[in-house]
Amino acid sequence: MKITQLRHFMPLAGPGQREPVHGDESPFRVSLGFTPAWFCRHLGLDFSRRWHQDPVYRYESMLCMKQYIHKLFPDMEAFQTKKNPWGAEQSCATISGVYGVCPVGAVYGLPVQFGKEVWPDTTRHFSKEELSRLKPIRLSENAFVQELLTQMDVIQQQYGCIDGYLHYQGILNSAFRLMGQEIFLEMLEDPPFVRFLFDHIYQTTLELCRLVQKRQAESGFESSVFTMANCVANMISTKLYEEFLLPYEMQMEQEFQAYGVHTCNWDVTRFIPPLQKLTRLGYLDMGMMSDLKRVREAFPRTRLAVLYHPNDIGRKPLEQVEKDFVRIRQEAAPCDLLLVDIGPELPMERLFAVTGLALRMEREALLGSGVVCQEM
Repeated sequence: MKITQLRHFMPLAGPGQREPVHGDESPFRVSLGFTPAWFCRHLGLDFSRRWHQDPVYRYESMLCMKQYIHKLFPDMEAFQTKKNPWGAEQSCATISGVYGVCPVGAVYGLPVQFGKEVWPDTTRHFSKEELSRLKPIRLSENAFVQELLTQMDVIQQQYGCIDGYLHYQGILNSAFRLMGQEIFLEMLEDPPFVRFLFDHIYQTTLELCRLVQKRQAESGFESSVFTMANCVANMISTKLYEEFLLPYEMQMEQEFQAYGVHTCNWDVTRFIPPLQKLTRLGYLDMGMMSDLKRVREAFPRTRLAVLYHPNDIGRKPLEQVEKDFVRIRQEAAPCDLLLVDIGPELPMERLFAVTGLALRMEREALLGSGVVCQEM
């Protein structure tokens, strides 16, 4: 069976995303990304409501960001300008980063709060009683979806192709956004309600993703990618994960050509057995505390990614940072090294020192080991 791998990328001023591998990646590939506050501090940009709702304004600001980052890191492929056939910078004519991680919550009607130098967030939760009365959501009549489709129309009219990936989160992440921490208690106290809610979220998310990807395909951007974001899965037991979440993982991976699982900066080791039941896993990320060697052995056909904590980027002695990078390369490659969520508090000289070290190791790995194939 062919498995299409995914690699990590950090949209400009957006939360992390995944995209299909190109096939020529280094076995130790660096993915670099910054918070909105970093761009706000360096370029004076404003990431409030207009940035998320005006695609022309967003395009111009992203072009400014990309040109600035390219000057700082001219050799990094992610920040090099790539014009599409209509003459636009393709990666800036995008829905990546739009509404941050809030699109599914917004479909359900949660108010979205914006800020000048932060990612958007939702401002309230629903009660169990409200969620128990949920009916199927008609996306064709949903105000948020219609606003998003209008944006996509503008992107195609102005730039020719609708690039990027909306952030759909995962089933538990979305349930947590809709209900707050009460969802964890309900998993123990009222499993039928939880299954009802998870079924609803799964179907809504799948339909939204299909709708968005179909609209993108009409503009010339083909995408059959989904990443299940399990940021709060560390809050539940492995047993509950396997009982409540794994069935949706197994369903969702069959719906897309390329499928990945994002576990955030946590120890993924205890989730190895349930995740091994996925047959088409093309991407899996984790924190440094994970048993990297065991993960690599468990998922030989999966592209791995290791998040290096922003605090470690700024505070660890450079010699220890180098040892950490060597360990990641030896135990997890082929993999991505994620130097992401970098904020304005990190001194530029430190940023250049750490990224310079990582990029040197990326080049060495590419020269020494050849390329990683997209499909196996």
